[in-house]
Amino acid sequence: MTMVTKGTSTLWRVMIMMCFCMVSAIATAKSADTTRVETSSTIGSIRKTVRGFSAIDTAYIEPQHYNYALMVQTTYNLDMYWLRSGNGQEVMLSPDVVMRVGPYFGWRWLFLGYTFELKNIGVKDNKLKKEFALSLYSSQIGVDLFYRRTGNDYKIRKACFDEGVDVSKLKNVEFDGLNVGITGFNLYYIFNHNRFSYPAAFSQSTIQKVSCGSWLAGIGYTKQSLDLDHDKLSRVVEDKVGIDNVRIDSSLMFNSVKYYDINMSAGYAYNWVFAKNWLFCSSVSVALAYKKSTGNVGEDDESGFTFNNFNLDGIGRFGLVYNNMRWYTGANVILHSYNYHKSRFSANHIFGSLNIYLGMNFGVKDKYRKKKTK
Repeated sequence: MTMVTKGTSTLWRVMIMMCFCMVSAIATAKSADTTRVETSSTIGSIRKTVRGFSAIDTAYIEPQHYNYALMVQTTYNLDMYWLRSGNGQEVMLSPDVVMRVGPYFGWRWLFLGYTFELKNIGVKDNKLKKEFALSLYSSQIGVDLFYRRTGNDYKIRKACFDEGVDVSKLKNVEFDGLNVGITGFNLYYIFNHNRFSYPAAFSQSTIQKVSCGSWLAGIGYTKQSLDLDHDKLSRVVEDKVGIDNVRIDSSLMFNSVKYYDINMSAGYAYNWVFAKNWLFCSSVSVALAYKKSTGNVGEDDESGFTFNNFNLDGIGRFGLVYNNMRWYTGANVILHSYNYHKSRFSANHIFGSLNIYLGMNFGVKDKYRKKKTK
């Protein structure tokens, strides 16, 4: 009797365990189905959001028919530094404008490229000018990432020291005691993105069919490093001016400075379609920027200097484009102005580029390939 009871009890335990496993399996299957539905819904929402970034009014803008782009670009960079002391002394430095050439490759929103100086090919010098650019464009937003190293081939374009001192012999004198690096990004939003195409002017990824404008808003961050050999600057000044009693203000006698710039910008851009496939764009933005600068000064001021303040900066973009969708060519000018002011020291920096390009699109998108085959 005892053995039968034990066997029956064991059988019941086995049946209960089997039922529990079946219920668990059903619950797990339902949970997996729910997870798949939720995952599918999430992916659908992401796709919808991404597609929303490129939503346009086709009466104003012709969307891109191709997936890929190849381009050759010639770039002329502009870099100008004004360094001023509180006593009125001033030095303006800039390199010669040189031609840079490089290839670019684009995939839908993404455009990546690299330019280099032809005259320096094969020259082993880690201080050569370098530039790296990564751009992401859509109808609503744009992102520009940039990395630039300007080299050490600056020249003195203008100088002002003590009253009565003739500084005319300093004009265009070579000065290799300055090295500058610039790294940063700009993020901007186009309000009238359905009808105004910023990419049509600066990434050639769409075609503006009807003239239109839009307000812009953005944020940005820039880090600049400025290394100045003030002893070499003093020697050059004394040698060219011909006297040894020119005293450079201590606020200009720094060894290195790092600038940090965080800004919020607002502006307006307008695309003028003056002929079929032709476009001229003008865009100007003013940025309210918070500045911070840290650095080392020369022997006259061992304590160094720091300053935090707000200033107005400017961003200007101008472009001329011909684009028939398969082939495109044009030119654009992009200028950035950064201003730093303090009672004993100020710096103004203008940098930008003139770009002349020729490119082609290829890899027809499926929906346009189907239209062509009909």
